[in-house]
Amino acid sequence: MLSVLIHTLGCKLNQLESEAFTDVFLRAGFVLHNPLNKISPSVIVINTCTVTSKADQKARRVIRKQLRDYPDSVIIVTGCYAQLEETGINALDSSLSGRLFVFKGMEKENILSLPRLFKTDNKKGRAELLSALKTYREDSAENAGAFQFSPEKFSGHTRSFLKIQDGCDKHCAYCRIRLARGPSVSLASGIVLERLRILEENHAEAVLTGVNICQYRDAKLSDAAGGLGALLEYLLGGTANISLRLSSLSPDSVNERFSRILSDKRLRPHFHLSVQSGSKEILDKMGRSYNADTIRNAAALLRRAKDDPFLACDIIAGFPGETEAEFRETLELCREIGFAWIHVFPYSKRPGTKAFSFPGTVPEREISRRVRLFTDLAWQGRADYINRWLGREVKVLIENGARTKTACKGVSENYLKLLVQYKGGKTPPPGTVLSCRILKNRKIDDYNKDFDAAAEEI
Repeated sequence: MLSVLIHTLGCKLNQLESEAFTDVFLRAGFVLHNPLNKISPSVIVINTCTVTSKADQKARRVIRKQLRDYPDSVIIVTGCYAQLEETGINALDSSLSGRLFVFKGMEKENILSLPRLFKTDNKKGRAELLSALKTYREDSAENAGAFQFSPEKFSGHTRSFLKIQDGCDKHCAYCRIRLARGPSVSLASGIVLERLRILEENHAEAVLTGVNICQYRDAKLSDAAGGLGALLEYLLGGTANISLRLSSLSPDSVNERFSRILSDKRLRPHFHLSVQSGSKEILDKMGRSYNADTIRNAAALLRRAKDDPFLACDIIAGFPGETEAEFRETLELCREIGFAWIHVFPYSKRPGTKAFSFPGTVPEREISRRVRLFTDLAWQGRADYINRWLGREVKVLIENGARTKTACKGVSENYLKLLVQYKGGKTPPPGTVLSCRILKNRKIDDYNKDFDAAAEEI
């Protein structure tokens, strides 16, 4: 029996693409590798990230471990790190076994047709199979299209994902992803709607994702810009029930018209702003096109669109030249806005980026201190947000894995991870949406890190 093991590192876009890999392998007759099985999986796919130096290190660590733990497996490495560091990845196979294959990030679509090759050639013997795969790798180096990732089933997620955009046209000084993914491209709105209607048949919710979905463009949409807002109106008008959740938004993309569109009841009250800094000087150095007032305005408009939505943000701590005052400016802005969560990243020098050679390197010890202060604020913001929602009613999407005979995991419309006490004696199947009340009668500290609170079905 052929088996496949998929490792996913990084963003929601990588998660979607890995779901597509899983889907095509399963439909070709593969089974998912059981970690408890001592037999090597037939194929291992490692979908990498390069957003930070730690992401690079993690990718190398995972590749080495798979090479060591599964000496009989064919290992395929793809993703953003693979796009930029093919030579270094190949060097990790010190045994020169010939079973490590790199498909650059802009070639990863070609992996979708690999299962047929394994299915056809698996009886020829290992040497012939590896030879066939090598030939395929050499013949398929052309990009087959960034929007082939449209899985029919999602094995690792209850929510579905829909890729609407890829790449980025901005030139932020710290970002290496644009080098790996290339310029912005958008999926035609008609195809987006077609795929969303298919997802609607089996899913209550879809996450619209991309590298920078605020750069979505389709001139065929109703407004002149043909942007993300117009796409949302088009999708809401063309579907009946499925709810939509958005990946990261740039603060300068949130205006009055866009916020009115977001007020639709089928848009989930959960938004993530790509903030990075609250200091005008640092934002200018980063190449970001907004300031602190833009961030404040975006948060206010999102809160006007929804009743106390879950607002999260990204922050980079210790960008070159960032002074204590500039750091404090960002910290106080986050405190003022009251984000429900802060994803804080220590600045990481990325080869090929403009900031790589910037002077004014902040010492690692100082960066760590700033990260700790942001992290403390993040947990306080999350606790404050959860406390505001105790006793309130929410829609909850039930996820995989029952916890007890009367409780299971779920994620609320406003992105709280809940332990749901349900009625009746049968666990609701994953994907079910329940009306629940978040419980007041237990402390948040009573729950482990897997949950924000408990809830009961109404």
